[in-house]
Amino acid sequence: MCAAATNIQQVGLGYRYGLAIGIGLVLSTAVRRLQDYLVERQESRIVRAPRRLLDQLSGNEMQALPYTPNSLPGGRLVDTPYGSMQVYEWGPLEGDKVLLLPGISTPVPSLGNLGEGLVRRGYRVMMFDLYGRGWSDNPTDVPHDEQLYVSQIMFALASSQLSWTGSSALHLFGYSLGGGLAISFARYFPDMLKSLSLLAPAGLIRRDHLNWRGRLLYSRASILPEWLLTLLVKKRLEPPVLPAAVVSLPSSKQSSGNGDASGGNAFDQAVIWPDRPQVTVAALVSWQLKHHSGFPPAFMSTMRHAPIFEQQEAWSVVAGHMEKKRRNDSLSHRSARRNGVVLLIQGTEDTVILPSEMVADAEAVFGKEGVDTVLLEGGHEIPITKPKMVADALVSHWTQES
Repeated sequence: MCAAATNIQQVGLGYRYGLAIGIGLVLSTAVRRLQDYLVERQESRIVRAPRRLLDQLSGNEMQALPYTPNSLPGGRLVDTPYGSMQVYEWGPLEGDKVLLLPGISTPVPSLGNLGEGLVRRGYRVMMFDLYGRGWSDNPTDVPHDEQLYVSQIMFALASSQLSWTGSSALHLFGYSLGGGLAISFARYFPDMLKSLSLLAPAGLIRRDHLNWRGRLLYSRASILPEWLLTLLVKKRLEPPVLPAAVVSLPSSKQSSGNGDASGGNAFDQAVIWPDRPQVTVAALVSWQLKHHSGFPPAFMSTMRHAPIFEQQEAWSVVAGHMEKKRRNDSLSHRSARRNGVVLLIQGTEDTVILPSEMVADAEAVFGKEGVDTVLLEGGHEIPITKPKMVADALVSHWTQES
């Protein structure tokens, strides 16, 4: 009995010992795999644009997308140290060159009709998806500040087979966030510009326009964890589904109360492609939220770090460059004074960039002699809904002589 009990006890101990070893091996393997996963996540600092989806779609499904890499002419994928970026360039080879910079939430189709209108007038046009938008990747280990975006502009220009650099090489146009980025570029490369045009630009927005929710979500030192902030921002960015009666309200009555996420109902419902009325700004933003996991963090980092709020110092530097251009070139170039004057296009009912503040602040920086203002009826959506009027204002400014 004692021997049998001893054998049973030994078997039990051996079983428990073996089980402990097995559990230890499983835990060790799990920990090692978790460490490998975390290392891979740390190393994969670039969130890729959803190009893999294209391989899974039929031709009809591809056509149903609100935006594909071939939605605009002259598309190319450009590899950069911060991931790949989607660039478009088309128009007459010998035409004056125009670079169009888009806003914070929408990829370049928002400026596609404007670009096409300029091409029809003989200009060579370039535009690209900002990092984390459309078909451009999102680098997650660097802040989305003026350094990143100015670098991206240079990557785009350098990717062309034509020369987009040198003295007075291009007309620069920036819309919304793109306006703030245009100022950043002009600050460091003023001699490259033939002209500088801004439409409802970011850069001089007063911080007190960002409500408490915005301050909480986009603080560089928030008390909330990043994963929770990302979920809240995704929900905030998702455009509301509105009944037709609400969509038809005048844009001045459509402020959503959170201009960081929306320009109002008229902006959300602005049609991107005239022959596809279902493709609106809201559809583009929703598509990005669903398929581009790099979009929300890119948006958040941009709100935190990009030149959006109270950039008077940077604008003053550009004002000095423009004044010098007007003064030094007035004798050698017939239209030089116009090239040293900033064109400001502003919607009269814009609820994101308030026209009364924008015009006054721009004139305070550039001086009344340094800025030409064109007011167009409408809200933040005017480059999308009134591309011909915007193109008319641009061409008139570019060709008008002093």
